Amino acid sequence: MPNPRLTGLGCGLFCTAAMSALGFLDHLLFGGSPAVYGVLFLPVCVLTALWVRRGDLLTAPVVVPIAFAVGLLPVADSGDGTGGRLMGLVTALATEAGWLYGGTLLAGSLVMARRIRLLRRRAAARRRPAG
Repeated sequence: MPNPRLTGLGCGLFCTAAMSALGFLDHLLFGGSPAVYGVLFLPVCVLTALWVRRGDLLTAPVVVPIAFAVGLLPVADSGDGTGGRLMGLVTALATEAGWLYGGTLLAGSLVMARRIRLLRRRAAARRRPAG
């Protein structure tokens, strides 16, 4: 299993690129099904939270919702012009908020678990006698 360690910027780029690719793939294969897009969003959230390096842990829950919105552009129903596309995106964000919140909560929970584990390891290392 690959174990990359992404910086905060790399984490954002990975998540945004993955969700954009999945959004286009969903549009091509399933006609822009928001449910399929939401299901595909969850593993990307998990990978983002697990692959971010320790120093940038708190960036994962921040970039995940941004990537969701960017990748939702090809999936969202759009009308004519910029206003129609924007209205379709806002509507899709409102109707798919459960996937968005669930994925963000999942990424945040994994990041917090990793952070707690890191802090416990540091505390245990300080308690050990030097020798």
